[in-house]
Parts: sequence; C-alpha cells; structure tokens
Amino acid sequence: MCGIVGYIGKRDVAPLLLEGLQRLEYRGYDSAGVVITGPKASGLKMIKAKGRVRDLEAKVPARFKGTTGIAHTRWATHGAPSDENAHPHMDAEGKVAVVHNGIIDNASELRAKLTADGVEFLSETDTEVVTHLIARSQAEKLEDKVRDALRVIEGTYGIAVLHADFSDRIVVARNGSPVVLGIGEKEMFVASDVAALVAHTRQIVTLDDGEMATLKADDFRTYTTEGTRTTASPTTVEWEAESYDMGGHDTYMHKEIHEQVDAVDRVLRGRIDDRFSTVHLGGLNLDAREARQIRRVKILGCGTSYHAGMIGAQMIEELARIPADAEPASEFRYRNAVVDPDTLYIAVSQSGETYDVLAAVQELKRKGARVLGVVNVVGSAIAREADGGMYVHAGPEVCVVSTKCFTNTTVAFALLALHLGRTRDLSVSDGKRIIAGLRKLPAQIAEILEQEDEIKKLADEYADAKSMLFIGRVRGYPVAREASLKLKEVSYIHAEAYPASELKHGPLALIEPALPTVAIVPDDDLLEKNRAALEEIKARSGRILAVAHQEQEKADRTIVVPKNEDELDPILMGIPLQLLAYHTALALGRDIDKPRNLAKSVTVE
Repeated sequence: MCGIVGYIGKRDVAPLLLEGLQRLEYRGYDSAGVVITGPKASGLKMIKAKGRVRDLEAKVPARFKGTTGIAHTRWATHGAPSDENAHPHMDAEGKVAVVHNGIIDNASELRAKLTADGVEFLSETDTEVVTHLIARSQAEKLEDKVRDALRVIEGTYGIAVLHADFSDRIVVARNGSPVVLGIGEKEMFVASDVAALVAHTRQIVTLDDGEMATLKADDFRTYTTEGTRTTASPTTVEWEAESYDMGGHDTYMHKEIHEQVDAVDRVLRGRIDDRFSTVHLGGLNLDAREARQIRRVKILGCGTSYHAGMIGAQMIEELARIPADAEPASEFRYRNAVVDPDTLYIAVSQSGETYDVLAAVQELKRKGARVLGVVNVVGSAIAREADGGMYVHAGPEVCVVSTKCFTNTTVAFALLALHLGRTRDLSVSDGKRIIAGLRKLPAQIAEILEQEDEIKKLADEYADAKSMLFIGRVRGYPVAREASLKLKEVSYIHAEAYPASELKHGPLALIEPALPTVAIVPDDDLLEKNRAALEEIKARSGRILAVAHQEQEKADRTIVVPKNEDELDPILMGIPLQLLAYHTALALGRDIDKPRNLAKSVTVE
C-alpha cells in the first residue's frame, strides 16, 4: 500500500526521490524517508520523518548529495506512524538499507530469533527483520544476501535494497506487491507505481511474483528468486507525466470527477459495432461458443470495485440473462467457495494489484477456473494473471477516493453485458437501444456536472449531519452503497446504505430529523415502490434528498439527473453524489485527496 521509488545514475538523487515520493504519496502518507549513496559517498546517508513528504523535504539539508538512492512513503501496518517506524530501515552498522511494501507474516517469529542472537531492533515494523537478515547473510554478492533473506520470510513484499559495499547497484524483489523498473539513458529507476517514473522515462519493466532485478546505471537484469535468468522486454507507458498533474483544479478528486466525460468516451472508443448492434472486446479471449457455455458469472472486487461489480452483475443478468452476482474478494478467498467450471469469474481492480483480488484470482486459476480481469492499469498483476479481460481506460487516478475509475468500470460492465447478451438472446433492437444509451453518456455526465454549484449548496446544508442513510432498490441499491462509501471516506461522516425495501424491517427506527436520507429514485418500473419508501420516511419527520429523473414531491430536495436506458441509469445516478461527498468534505475542511487512515492501492490484506 506504500510508495517506493529508487534511482541509480549520474544525477543528484535526493531531488529525484523527493519528486517521486510526491507523486506516490496517495499510496501512503503517514511517514517518509530517503537513503542515498554513490561512488564517492562514504556509506549510506539517511533521513526519515513522521508526516507528509513535505515534512521529510524540510529536513533534507542542502549538502545531502549522492547519485544512488531509495525512498519510501508509508501507510502504517506494523507500528504507529513515527520517525523510527518510517522506512528505509538500516542495520546497526549502517551498511544495509531496505524499503518494503507488503506484510511479512512470520515477522514475529524471525524477530524473536534475531533478538535471541543479539540483534537490537529500533522499530516496531516487520520490515526491519528483512534488513537484519540481509545484513547477517554470509553470502559474497548482494543478490545472494537478499536471496538468503527471502528464503526464510513468508508473506508479501516489494522491496528495494541498498548496501554500502555495493554502491553500484540496487537490488529489488517482488512477491505480491508491485515493483516497476524504469529504463533510462545510462540511468535506471524503480518504483511501486509508474506515476513516479513517467516524468523521466516511459520505458518500463514490470516484475512478476518470485522475480528479482539488479539495477546498475547502464544496465539491468532480471532473474527468479532461485537465480534463473528471466527475459524482460521494456514496454511503453501510454500515460504522459501531465496526466498526474492537477490541471488547474484545487484537488485531484475534483479534477477526476470532471474528467469523467472524456474518460467514458475513451472506454467506448473503438469498441462499438453498429453493424451487428454489439461491441468488440477482443481482449476477453472468449469466442462465441465459449460465451454461450457460461452458466453463471461471479464478480470479485473490493470497496468501490465491488460496488461496480454489483452494478455489472445486474446488467449481465438483465441483458444477457445469465445468473450473476458480486462478492467481496476478501471474503470469497477465505470461504472455500465451490469453483464451477461453467462459471465465468471476473476480477475487478483499479490498480490491478489489489492483494485480496489478486489472491482470489490465483486461487481460482489453481482450481482451473476461467478468470477475466477488469482493470485500469495496463500490465498490472491481475491483467497478467487473468485469461483475458478489459482495460477501463480511465487514465491515472491519483485521489485515494475513486470516482472516474468507478464510472468507467460500470461502463465497461455495460459493454460486457451487451457483448454477452448479443452472443446469446438479446435482440438487435435491444442492442441498438443500449448502444444509443451508451453514446449519450458523456453528454449526460457533462449535464450533471453543470449542476455543481447547486450540489455545493446542498452539501453545505447537510455538512452538519452526524450520520446519513442512503437507500435504493434493485438498480439503485449499489449506487446507494457506493455513495455512502464516498461520503464516509472523504468527509468522515458516518453513512450507511440499505435496500429501500428493507426499511420497514428495522432501519425505520433510526429515522428522525437529525438523520438525513439520500434516496436513489430512478424512473423505472419500481418508481412507485420507491415513492412509497419516501412516504414512510416523511411520515416519521425524516429529511430526504432524492436523486431522481424528476422532482420528487415527498423529498425536501431533489437532484434531477438525465434519463438514459433503465439498465444504464445507475452509471449516471452516482455522479452527483460524488460531487455531494466532495463538497461536504470541502465544507468540513477535510484533506480530500488523502483521507485519514486510507491509501490508494491496497496491496496488503
């Protein structure tokens, strides 16, 4: 979940590392640190600081010079945020420095053994165990020292290692946590995310699990943890460095909400087939005969991706008439689920590296299941592990709170549902109807965004709430789930989502003027049922904010969104609630791009 960046070359390394950390801060921001060396340096020099990268930068002296270094911005797992627990971690002699993403499962056992051997630990972290294991190895080469340590640790890691006796290289390794190499001109980079690299190079190599690499200024080589050489060909990153800038907006969240018009256009571009009223999805690696043999679809994701999967499952059932459901990947992988050969499994992840989703994919593959990936990051772990899939083409999403990637993922599921439906029994006329609806989406999103000033006024009105209830029925319920998550993530207001049909089975006891209700009320065949739920709330003096296709008489306020096809309406109805969450957080003075206790890419359990 944390951010790693490293460099070896001829340039002054500290400014490069600090710039890289700034670009990776969305992956963790409770402490940060940097360690540097170089051919003319005497040993390793390290600075660490609790807090943001700017706090670390303020501590770096002017004469902190070197040409090789590694750095880290942390999201705490083992040990509270502090200077001592910040990475990098060094051994007592100051010879070995390690930065690490992931969790060492047997850290307590190894720590006890090392302590018994006289090692004195300076932090509470699991990472420090790795540092001491490398330092105590009797191997002659740095690569072998790292390999000795990896043989005895259990868990997940993306690590980068510096050694004072081997100042001409950085050694890195991956198991379950991303490591990306950046290939420059007589200089090399390493990071946990391409965001730290694109300002300097667009040529990258992504390590696989069980793979290591040695970086020197003019060369790199990759090999397995057992020492067997591997072949790594650089690929070109499609995103420019400018994609990671705020572009005139005050926050990344605001920028990314407003990028949804173009983002949705990208996910549709080149995929619609008007001739046959379907879509082209060649990356699925699923021919028509195989598609017709699917008897069930299971969608796995976490957080926002899970909610997108809930919407996707409904669209697949409606358009393709295949039984479909979504489940949190973190639950699925631990319940010894029955894996059916006629079930198509779909793994959803913005980063393509979400550990719980990746672990579920690996377990499914072990049991012979067909798995598709729906991800945003090209070449990510899930994209490589899956049998096929779709990229959602949302572009870089820096804010911890996902907005445009959620919307693009739901659109991607609409494309998949249409594809499966037209392969089976969905008529040409229904195919044309859905395609026409998909083409309307960018303009309708723009229409919703034009209401931002009015939504800001609503946010100011509701910002004093201590708790909020979100309700929806069938198509509206996943929208309510995602909207409640957005509000609690970014504003810290407690929010709960509940099916509107279930109000009378308990939640009505909570209704009072102090508890506002946000109701998703699409103009579909359940409109009167949803209005009845508003009646129940109003009869108990509840305050209601409706998101609907027309003004709702029983609501105190209504956000009116444009009508699309019934199946596609959920894609649009969540967008004004992204703005509501944003402006509520703004009114409360929250750190919108970096909510407390959270980070962007969840590569730990």
